[in-house]
Amino acid sequence: MHNTFLLALVIVVAVGFDFTNGFHDTANAVAPSIATGALKPRVAVLLSGLLNVVGAFISLKVAATVASGIVSQTQIILPVVFAGLVGAIAWNITTWYFGIPSSSSHALIGDVIGAMMAHAGGSAVLWSGIVGKVLAPSIAAPIFALVIAAIATALSRRLSVKSDDSTKSMGMKAGQIGSSAMLSIAHGTNDAQKTMGVITLALIANGTLAANGATPKWVVLVCGLAIGLGPYIGGWRIIRTMGQGFTKLSPTQGFASQITSSAVILSSSHFGMPLSTTYVATGSILGSGLGTKKRSVRWSVVGRVGPAWLITLPSAAACGAVSFYGERIFGFSLGELVIGLVLALYCTFIYLRSRRDKINANNVNDHWGDHSEAFEKVHEPVSTGA
Repeated sequence: MHNTFLLALVIVVAVGFDFTNGFHDTANAVAPSIATGALKPRVAVLLSGLLNVVGAFISLKVAATVASGIVSQTQIILPVVFAGLVGAIAWNITTWYFGIPSSSSHALIGDVIGAMMAHAGGSAVLWSGIVGKVLAPSIAAPIFALVIAAIATALSRRLSVKSDDSTKSMGMKAGQIGSSAMLSIAHGTNDAQKTMGVITLALIANGTLAANGATPKWVVLVCGLAIGLGPYIGGWRIIRTMGQGFTKLSPTQGFASQITSSAVILSSSHFGMPLSTTYVATGSILGSGLGTKKRSVRWSVVGRVGPAWLITLPSAAACGAVSFYGERIFGFSLGELVIGLVLALYCTFIYLRSRRDKINANNVNDHWGDHSEAFEKVHEPVSTGA
């Protein structure tokens, strides 16, 4: 059944999610480069924003997976898509406030699953696709990235052992600029496509697009621009956690972690897997810490991030189901407006709260523990390692 108003509302909210995905996940691409001084903070986020747009146009395999491999296209309706997006935005905003590098991808997929189950039951969810394309890669990819980054860091240190510190630092920082650019392209290639897939689902649900139809070019353009704008705004709170919280990154570690993340994410995009770029980037950073002589990792920070990873999918699913029930209580169309207003008020509240303890380009590289934001309670020193 066609509903032009609701379709337009869903597309607007989808673009809003894409934007939050961009600034929430900026840290994945730029945190190591900022932490080591390879790039100035504002230059890093500008470069990342531009290259995220480029990455969005490279492939559509992930978009196809999200559009056809998560839930049944024959049972999808617009309120389900709307509920999924609302929950994902709320999760992104909440985890951003606490500086937790959680998965925007899992938040989105979990919310859509929860809303779909509330609408049509578990049979409407393509569980084989969830397990094969989402859950399995989410477990394997961070571990793989951690191991490879540890090996890459150790090898880089060994190969450059005869270089003086100044030359080694300059060379690794130059390499970081290239690896950061590649990682931004990889992020755009994987993450922008998830929103493309969701908008494609909405078009199918509205009857605007036939089942299994290709993602329209205008959707690719809009999503690419939205996710590119996000990094430019700068998700400084999560950049600080990724760049300073897990380990004290050296240029060698930064280069090794970024090149590893790029390889893993681009590979997953090639196979159409909607991978969590956050989990991969975090695994690579931890691996780079383990690859140093003193294996310098703040495990207390890891211990706080880990539970958030575990609860993302089920919490998002519950949020998606609640959002859908809320829409149905008020009646569709009016329900979307009410839920949308609640989301807007919540986002405003979180933003105003964040102003009390502002993290920006000027203080994002301050010593870990110098600020009192909610997530930062760790003060122990960490060896620089490599």
